[in-house]
Amino acid sequence: MTGRLRAATGRYAGKTAAERQAERRRRFLDAALHLFGDAPGYRGTTVAALSEAAGLSTRQFYEEFRTLEDVLAALHLQVNDRAEEAVVAAFAAARDLPLADRVTAIFRAYAGDVTGDPRRIRITFVEIVGVSPRLEEQRLARRARWVDLICAEATEAAARGEAAPRDYRLAATAFIGSVNGLLHDWSAGWVDATLDDVVDELVRQLLGILRPRGWTPAAS
Repeated sequence: MTGRLRAATGRYAGKTAAERQAERRRRFLDAALHLFGDAPGYRGTTVAALSEAAGLSTRQFYEEFRTLEDVLAALHLQVNDRAEEAVVAAFAAARDLPLADRVTAIFRAYAGDVTGDPRRIRITFVEIVGVSPRLEEQRLARRARWVDLICAEATEAAARGEAAPRDYRLAATAFIGSVNGLLHDWSAGWVDATLDDVVDELVRQLLGILRPRGWTPAAS
């Protein structure tokens, strides 16, 4: 339960109580993306500042959230959900393509989404880190979902004879670290390359994991 006060259930200005609550929550999260994902950042933001940016009152804040940490947690999930939706759609669209083309399509979808707004990258890779044990557990849990996605794709590729059959969990976990680090550094301007260059490098790395030296694909 996120609300602290019982909300009215009737209509007001043509909207139900549930619709008004969803709109308030969206406005708080939009304001949090602006403040947490840019200046002053999560640690420099107050409830009053967030409420002002959302155009709402602190009373309305406490109807939706207990603390600013709850807002950051919700925003982190929202950003990850958006990226995951983009990747799942790319999986579906590229399902019948050769492995290299599937991997490229998937990483273009992921990189395009997370780098489309630098604030989302900062939420995912910077602001969430080290806040509390609870948010660290959430961050690692979401990273595990990405590992699961890579393992599922690798296992399917192996079943098709396109990749070496093996347990990919350790390699996928290490690879996710490379993805996050490279995309963060690129977005911060520390990597002199285009986003296409970054995606191509990640694709080469993953294909190297899926098709190690000495392994040959099964005959079609």
